[in-house]
Amino acid sequence: MRIAITGGTGFIGRRLADRLISEGHEVILLARKIREQTEPGQGRESFVTSDLSDLQVLRESFAGCDAVAHCAGINREIGRQTYKRVHVQGTRNVVTACREAGVKRILLLSFLRARGNCGSPYHESKWAAEEIVRNSGLDHTVIKAGVVYGRGDHMLDHLSRALHTFPVFGTVGFKEKNVRPLAVDDLVQVMRAALVDGRLKQQTIALLGPEEIPLREAVRRVSEVVGKQPLMLPLPVWLHCVMAHVWELTMTTPLASFAQVRILAEGVVEPGSPVVPVPYDLVPTRRFTTDQIRNGLPAPGPFCVADLRWCS
Repeated sequence: MRIAITGGTGFIGRRLADRLISEGHEVILLARKIREQTEPGQGRESFVTSDLSDLQVLRESFAGCDAVAHCAGINREIGRQTYKRVHVQGTRNVVTACREAGVKRILLLSFLRARGNCGSPYHESKWAAEEIVRNSGLDHTVIKAGVVYGRGDHMLDHLSRALHTFPVFGTVGFKEKNVRPLAVDDLVQVMRAALVDGRLKQQTIALLGPEEIPLREAVRRVSEVVGKQPLMLPLPVWLHCVMAHVWELTMTTPLASFAQVRILAEGVVEPGSPVVPVPYDLVPTRRFTTDQIRNGLPAPGPFCVADLRWCS
């Protein structure tokens, strides 16, 4: 099969591409910035620079494709890269290009808590993207994923570096919230089933890890693996919002964005809108264990001056 992946050089898009290439499929990776590849794609991958705004580029990229995996997204707004432009208009362009290029199948990677009229531009824009795909007339699958972890993610990367930097870790809010960490390989397995096997047609599903734990427990497990013992204190949500604002202004990749604070303040265990059950053979099975955490950790190291925007 020939499959295009938007956000193809990102954490999830790249992992999906590697899985598809290993099975002999051809992939077209679309991304705003094409990163240098560290592993060969066996001649079965090509790269297209696209911010999803140019329909002609999208049409040409999708030509001859059997399916499109729409994984592109942002968790903070920078300049012209706004939620409306990337999540809403970008998705509208992807759907239009699919129709015009004759692509019959599209998969959208969304967020578990995405919903309308909730006061969060991130959640609302993700919901708008879902609605565009559901009303596209194409064979579609919408995956509302929870907190995804693995090598190259934001969760383990930022958490481990924070543990190497600060002796104190502030949990979000005074009321304990739970998460269900989802291994990226479990997510990719479901994405592959939809794209290659044609399963989950016309369905919106929620995908979560098999284990529900408090955020504090998730932090404890990671800290144990990295060999740190931070003092964990609950901090008010408003203070996290202030810190997120500062980090967004000063860091190339913020320690936490405003959207991520909102996500953790709500908890990540229940979908924000109705979904259908995941087939039993696709239900995620990888628990948030020591081995899973260790396999997903980056090289040890703290945040430093190089992480500041004006030093990048």
